[in-house]
Amino acid sequence: MNAIRPIAVTDNTVTLSRADWDALQEQLEDLHDRATLRRVEADLAAGRTEELPIEMVDRLLAGESPVRVWRDHRGLSQRALAEQAGMGPGYLADIEAGRKPGSADALKRLAAALSVDMGDLVR
Repeated sequence: MNAIRPIAVTDNTVTLSRADWDALQEQLEDLHDRATLRRVEADLAAGRTEELPIEMVDRLLAGESPVRVWRDHRGLSQRALAEQAGMGPGYLADIEAGRKPGSADALKRLAAALSVDMGDLVR
């Protein structure tokens, strides 16, 4: 970036050209992006978050049941997840198919069994 040259300076203000202002804003956004990337990398290294395969992201964006997507990602059958969450497999099947929304308690237990936040299971 070229040196920024103020157009005018007073005790309370500095006037910049639009080009200099835009360049400063772009640099600020880049710094913010780098800081965010460092936080994400630290979270991944510490096991506080996980990377999701693009196929999983595509399924979630396509509107597929988040419970089903996460269950598949964790390699669990419906029966195994239902057992871990303390519910009947039929109820889990209804949640995954969208026939039932699932109670807050059920979603909480599913989230615990899947090791995700409850919000990750809500469309």
